[in-house]
Amino acid sequence: MPSWMYFVLALAGLLAGYCVYGAIVEKVFGPDPNRPTPACKMPDGVDYVEMSPTKVFLIQLLNIAGLGPIFGAMQGALWGPVVFLWITFGTIFAGGVHDYFSGMMSERNDGASIAEITGKYLGPVMQNVMRVFSVVLLIMVGTVFAVGPAGLIVELCSQSGASGVLTSLLFWLIIILVYYFIATFISIDAVIGKIYPIFGICLIIMAIGVIFGIFTNPAYTIPEIWDHFGSMHPSGTPIWSFMFITVACGAISGFHSTPSPLMARC
Repeated sequence: MPSWMYFVLALAGLLAGYCVYGAIVEKVFGPDPNRPTPACKMPDGVDYVEMSPTKVFLIQLLNIAGLGPIFGAMQGALWGPVVFLWITFGTIFAGGVHDYFSGMMSERNDGASIAEITGKYLGPVMQNVMRVFSVVLLIMVGTVFAVGPAGLIVELCSQSGASGVLTSLLFWLIIILVYYFIATFISIDAVIGKIYPIFGICLIIMAIGVIFGIFTNPAYTIPEIWDHFGSMHPSGTPIWSFMFITVACGAISGFHSTPSPLMARC
């Protein structure tokens, strides 16, 4: 089967999952279009700020994807075409459901964080467990999301012939951390609402570029799935459980429940 056919089948599976299984999930949750959202009910000009659906979509897309399309997918591809199945079915039956319920439960609970929602339904002990877990998780994710982009910028500057401060990892780390603090402490629509949608559009353009490359460059081939169903990792790393935690965002990542309330408030 041609390489592009696998991509088309995976994309068709994702679209079918969204239209069919997504409708089932929505029916189970039972959204109420007449219920006022947190941004309309309790606006504060800082965290609870009404934004357009397009902006909210692009920001949430960037929150979910992050560095995933750069690191997760490239590292996951080392295991071979079996990753196609993991991403497709994992996103349909786990990742998409998780993200939808996280955001909608927060919206139904006045934009509460996942820890507060956990405390409401599972009690104070689990609330404190989730608080500790969220803090540890966010520290690790924040570190990756600072070091990763800084390293990429340094690499790009080095390739372009730049020198001095532009090729200093520490310099870019400081710049990124300052940006994080500014984006966190001021109104959500002042920085995040203006910059994140642009990054979200860039992410979509990147994805379109990859699609274009698959269809136009014969050098980009995907091995036959059924003939390479096992691990193709060059280091012999097994699929279980390393592949699942490397390509986690679409299927098993719990991180999305932390940024989803941000958009539930908008």
